[in-house]
Amino acid sequence: MADHAHHAETPAMDYPEHERTYSGFVHMAEVGTVACVAIVAALAVGGTKHAWGTALIGTLLSVIGTGVGIAAPTIGWRAPLVALVLMLLALVLL
Repeated sequence: MADHAHHAETPAMDYPEHERTYSGFVHMAEVGTVACVAIVAALAVGGTKHAWGTALIGTLLSVIGTGVGIAAPTIGWRAPLVALVLMLLALVLL
């Protein structure tokens, strides 16, 4: 049988650090998901409307928004959402 007893030299689990790491992972997943969808929308604008200049601007806005969203947890996924909304509007209106 396996020995499940805690040994004296084994430190206790650092639960606040685990929760902080998990919170950071969820934050990165949210921002990254919106950024990926925004880049896909920009590629759709370039591919279907042949507006590659607009697609380039949308991609750059998405990358900048991702950096802002990662750096500012209060803004989070809303920063790359701006690029997503603009690219969806360009997809509909162009």
